[in-house]
Amino acid sequence: MPSKIFSIPARKQGKIPMIRSAVLVSIGVAITAFFSFWAVVFSFFANAENNVHKVANIWSRILLAICGTKVRVIGRENLLRGKPQVLMANHQSDFDILITLAHVPGQFRWIAKKELFAIPVFGEAMKSAGYIEIDRQNHEKALRSLELAALRIREGKSVMTFPEGTRSRDGEIKAFKQGTFYLAIQAGAPIVPISIIGSGEIMPKRSLKIKPGKVKLIIDKPIPVAGYSLENRHELIDRVRQVIIRNYDAYRDAGKAGIKDVQTDTKTAL
Repeated sequence: MPSKIFSIPARKQGKIPMIRSAVLVSIGVAITAFFSFWAVVFSFFANAENNVHKVANIWSRILLAICGTKVRVIGRENLLRGKPQVLMANHQSDFDILITLAHVPGQFRWIAKKELFAIPVFGEAMKSAGYIEIDRQNHEKALRSLELAALRIREGKSVMTFPEGTRSRDGEIKAFKQGTFYLAIQAGAPIVPISIIGSGEIMPKRSLKIKPGKVKLIIDKPIPVAGYSLENRHELIDRVRQVIIRNYDAYRDAGKAGIKDVQTDTKTAL
């Protein structure tokens, strides 16, 4: 009898995750606004871009903590120290941004879709960090963005991107866009393949539901771009892609399906 009195009806149990997600999203928006404001403030001081990136690191760690997201990093030692590199990861959730910002060591600059830069205050914070917006619908603007990214690399800074260009469904990997591979070849910067496992279960694509969970971040050894050119860039793209897929499958939890390669043809868009 007591267990019936204190039990929660199934209908109400289904509402609890929704309420939790709504609260977390509201808190997240407030925290993001707060840190974005201070990021813009820090942009007026010396060493602005590096300081703003540090603010982003703290912001992402706080959001992951309040959402109950635990991240296990494998392969930190594979990152180059003091040398620019192009970091590339698969992309299944908005949480991938937080995960990489919080747990990929060192300074790097994001190459991100232009829509993010249009968000009030947040977009200004991204600009303050030296992040690079890319308009994939406009070829000329996209090329200029890649030229700016090449400048960042020549200045000794690493860049980070999701070569799929958009989020895929959990357990899938889409075709890679060519632009950042073109960038790596032109700048002579090695590519570091990164596999993110589990983020799609925490916050799936086109969903605001947030679940607590565990994520694995696998950082593989840098792949030199020497010997690759625009003519054989597809070989480089396939090499990086296969490393990301291999690590995803190797480190996934027992019983979890391997990653599904839903599109093998390389996208010609930037």
